[in-house]
Amino acid sequence: MSEWQTLFLGFIAGVTILLGLPIGRLRAPKPGLRQFLNALAIGILLFLIWDVLVHAYGPVDTALSNLHDGTAGIGPVLGYGALFFAGISVGLLSLVYYERWLGRQRRPRRFGPGAMAPGELAARRVGVAGWTTARRLALMIAIGIGLHNFGEGLAIGGSAAIGAIGLATVLVIGFALHNATEGFGIIAPLAAEGDRPSWGFLLLMGLIGGGPTFVGTAIGRQFTNAAVSVIFLTLAAGSILYVVIQLLGVAHEAGRKDLLYWGVLVGLVAGFLTDMVVTAGGA
Repeated sequence: MSEWQTLFLGFIAGVTILLGLPIGRLRAPKPGLRQFLNALAIGILLFLIWDVLVHAYGPVDTALSNLHDGTAGIGPVLGYGALFFAGISVGLLSLVYYERWLGRQRRPRRFGPGAMAPGELAARRVGVAGWTTARRLALMIAIGIGLHNFGEGLAIGGSAAIGAIGLATVLVIGFALHNATEGFGIIAPLAAEGDRPSWGFLLLMGLIGGGPTFVGTAIGRQFTNAAVSVIFLTLAAGSILYVVIQLLGVAHEAGRKDLLYWGVLVGLVAGFLTDMVVTAGGA
């Protein structure tokens, strides 16, 4: 398989994340629909946490097996174990402190005589600090999904590099289905708050969430490295865990617990069904 064909597969796998994003443009969705989309995102993201942790723990498990068999020492266990726990910690806690920092940026300040009025300062506040809470949460979801999709891209590129064209094709189909459901996860906070984003904002979130699949495919075709995969997958797990906790808070405030459980169930089922496609191909 040529390099351009491999990159095209990575592009197809990543671009399908755009399929779920237009729902964010719904005008005044009903409260029940907003709650269900929020719960659906929780289910999808819970599946992603399981998925990335299983793959990230693979090198640790292999190192432990080699230690047990006497074919390797304790070094790989300590190395991969350190990467595993450090990645989760950084992925989770970095978003906690980043959100705290953004909160301080948005907090009104005291003004003296002749100083700029609070409203004028707020108008000048640009960038992420000026976004609504729902949009910042959507950004964090996109970043977590992007880290996860980078790992998927590495798998696609690595399979193509060793000539496993059939496996690479099945991976693309499965990951494309995955990414199509991930778009719902990104727009869920916006739907829950009735925040109708622009097409430009949705395209930006799609680029952040789906673009790393293409980048990972390009890198994976050149070389594969277990340590790099562990780092990116655990960073994704930590950041997605942060987002799930935030979405659960939104869900409990909205009421209708039945919609919460139904949405989580449907999201989990969707995640596992698309994963079955990948597993059926022998991945």
